[in-house]
Amino acid sequence: MKNKKVLRLTVSAMIAAVYLALTMLFFAISFSPMQSRLAEALTVLPYFTPLAIPGLFVGCLISNILGGNGIWDIVIGSLATLLSAFLTYKLTFDRPRRKWLAPLPPVIINAVVIGAMLSVLYELPLFVTMFEVGVGQVIACYVAGFPLMLLFERSKKIGELFKRFS
Repeated sequence: MKNKKVLRLTVSAMIAAVYLALTMLFFAISFSPMQSRLAEALTVLPYFTPLAIPGLFVGCLISNILGGNGIWDIVIGSLATLLSAFLTYKLTFDRPRRKWLAPLPPVIINAVVIGAMLSVLYELPLFVTMFEVGVGQVIACYVAGFPLMLLFERSKKIGELFKRFS
């Protein structure tokens, strides 16, 4: 039993590490007013396992601490990712016909919440920042994340990993 807890923690930590690495690798576009985080492609992972929820939250939290947009991004940005991951899980887990919905919560929540936050931080027009973040999220979540989800779905080994530790 103790070993299974360690393995679950390890899966969440690996997701957090990949989120952090992708965010830092693409730092220039991850923390700009017209934000597009490629790491947000990983927000489809709660479709497979609830272990992705804390992993995404911790990865985003650490990224935001290192990112330089301050306490607003650390708190609001990280909570937006947590809410997105939780809603993705609730909307799609054990509902394979709803898989196209998996990227939707991160797109909508980040467009509104992060768009509003960036509007305040950078003193930019609200709807412009919401639109720009929304476009970045569509690129990350639907253009990159959805194909990643389909690839994971076809991979028997990844599927077994998620089922084994969920």
